[in-house]
Amino acid sequence: KKELIIFSLLAIFMLYVSAVGIYHFENPVQPENFTDIFHSMWWAVATLTTVGYGDIYPVTDGGKIFASLVVFVGLVLLRFPPDLLQALLLRVSKKIKKTTSYFNL
Repeated sequence: KKELIIFSLLAIFMLYVSAVGIYHFENPVQPENFTDIFHSMWWAVATLTTVGYGDIYPVTDGGKIFASLVVFVGLVLLRFPPDLLQALLLRVSKKIKKTTSYFNL
């Protein structure tokens, strides 16, 4: 439970940092796509989850470099939930085996 809370807080923080960063790089060049930080979160969600819809994308060199870093962070960040779920399932499996060991006579 503690690990999921830490992961969630880290994911929300990275989402915010990504939205602010891309807004900083792209708003002067694409104000119609990156109107404010809240609208930049759509790009951040699509990029951090590595979906990349392509409806809005960076065109400046700084924005492209920043986007590349965000993709790598997203790849690392998305690796944690399956590991947490696997650890939880292993713990539950071990508890079930201990409580049902009388069936293995």
